[in-house]
Amino acid sequence: MSKELVIRMSQPGDAGVLQAASIDLPPPGAGEVRVRHTAIGVNFADIYHRIGLYRLPELPAVLGVEAAGEVEAIGSGPGGQDCSDLQVGDRVVYTGLPAGAYATARNVALNRLIRIPAGVSDIQAAGTLLRGITAYMLFQHVARVRAGDTVLVQAAAGGLGQVLGQWGAALGARMIGTVGSAGKGEVARNKGYQEAILYRQMDFVAEAMRLTDGRGVDFAVDGVGGETLSKTLQTVRPFGMAASVGQAAFSGNEDSAILPLSELGPYRSIALARPSVFRFMSDLSRYREGAEAALVRLEQGLVMDVSLTLPLAEAAEAHRQLESGKTAGGVILLPT
Repeated sequence: MSKELVIRMSQPGDAGVLQAASIDLPPPGAGEVRVRHTAIGVNFADIYHRIGLYRLPELPAVLGVEAAGEVEAIGSGPGGQDCSDLQVGDRVVYTGLPAGAYATARNVALNRLIRIPAGVSDIQAAGTLLRGITAYMLFQHVARVRAGDTVLVQAAAGGLGQVLGQWGAALGARMIGTVGSAGKGEVARNKGYQEAILYRQMDFVAEAMRLTDGRGVDFAVDGVGGETLSKTLQTVRPFGMAASVGQAAFSGNEDSAILPLSELGPYRSIALARPSVFRFMSDLSRYREGAEAALVRLEQGLVMDVSLTLPLAEAAEAHRQLESGKTAGGVILLPT
């Protein structure tokens, strides 16, 4: 047994429900690896777990779906040491369910661990893996983005937006992003976007249509929801595609997330996808495929800005900052 610090919640609520606790972590079992965390990614999925939008199997529960660290011990028996090429001391990263990454160390299923390439930092791996797999899912399995396509991304300066901008540009797509300020526009342009639309100062639908000479974009990615999603659909060309990702939890009342099929328009003929990256990753082969693709992108120079790093014990403040919308890029918790 080892004593470990964790951040857990006993009931849904605001950031104040996150409390530090000390637990006894048992040795890893067969098919498990104990990972000593070095960097923990903070995601909106963690907030959705905290407020009860995404249900947790039981409470109290430790939050967190993404982290990097070092292999500290490998469980023996079937699926354990004899079946792994991992060694103690290897740098690894993982993401997905079950939650539990807000901890100094954790036992993780061996088949979820991905070795971090030598040229990639633990912080970049921990902050980018989930977003990278999301980008892979969107661009390879949802819309099949190719060179010459035009892609619109809402919240282009955010963590996912930064990854999508660079990934799409590497594919040869023309990337158009929406941002809330001139400063965030500069961030977006440095992350692969050729155009950054200041949505508070102009009608982003009209501007997207102007930038595409009235044709519309081939693919639009919307992580905002509500009224914004309805407008996003208006930027898509006939027989194009829009994807709604994440949740509309901060878009207003519950009705704001309801989108009638009439919004797609009988004459506009566009498709709307509602992909879940957690569902995508539930298939182990897809998970590993997406994770390897994300790490290759990181090796090739993809970088997500890290706007905030805090000690693990300050996870509640990390949630507050992410919810405020003031962060531009990733939020990372450091266990030490």
